[in-house]
Amino acid sequence: MISALKQESVVSGSSCGGCCTRLINFGVQLGGGVILEAINLHVHCGELTVLLGPNGAGKTTLFRAMLGELPYTGALHFVHASSEERFIHPRIGYVPQKLDIDPLAPVTVLDLFAGALARRPIWLGHSAAIRMKASDMLSVVNAHALLDQRLGQLSCGQLQRVLLALALIPVPDLLLLDEPVSGVDPAGIDLFYRMVSELRRTFDLSILLVSHDIPTAARFADRMIFLNRTILCDGSPHEVLAGPCIRQTFGIDLTNAAIQQLGNRFEQPVQHHP
Repeated sequence: MISALKQESVVSGSSCGGCCTRLINFGVQLGGGVILEAINLHVHCGELTVLLGPNGAGKTTLFRAMLGELPYTGALHFVHASSEERFIHPRIGYVPQKLDIDPLAPVTVLDLFAGALARRPIWLGHSAAIRMKASDMLSVVNAHALLDQRLGQLSCGQLQRVLLALALIPVPDLLLLDEPVSGVDPAGIDLFYRMVSELRRTFDLSILLVSHDIPTAARFADRMIFLNRTILCDGSPHEVLAGPCIRQTFGIDLTNAAIQQLGNRFEQPVQHHP
């Protein structure tokens, strides 16, 4: 159902190759301490940007501040190339690293979508329109068969695809993915990256993705950023991986493995599996 979602994107006018999300002198202070400072960043539509950095570098804090969950200094706005309202707050979709779910709770995937989309209590049942919308969006990420399954019974990879589908309602200006493949098996990781890459191209999405899986991320990223309280390196995957920040933080072996993966970069349509 990608064509249907793309049509919605075009109708809403949410995506344009000339648009970008800008962070200007962006910073976060918590408890009197500086967590992030002097973040100046333009994330362009149609671009998959991978955010790297050591634990505690402020990657998740950056996302939380952009989502409005934490106070910040500086500016965050969306520049729309084809609109008179050029400087507005971006519409943001978000996929967290994990979602704590009671495996025994009788909550289905459809319940999750209904809770986000419906205006009436879930216990009153789901309308046909909500069911169709959820099914269509799940089809975009090859997860339509999961519609009536309980959330607690899903694998990590299945749950992340469900959350990805939910994050695309409505189609955002910027999609934030916080270590979305944590706990996913290698085959699922590759599938997820391919899926995200395809969505980025199809809907001209700006995507900012936090990853510790550097070799795989290098194959799909248009751009990489190394963050440690502030942006220390920003460029193409080869430029960032060949720089001192990655080698000093993650070691020569991992860096060399990631650079080697750049020679294997390829884009193929997502292969759908039952």
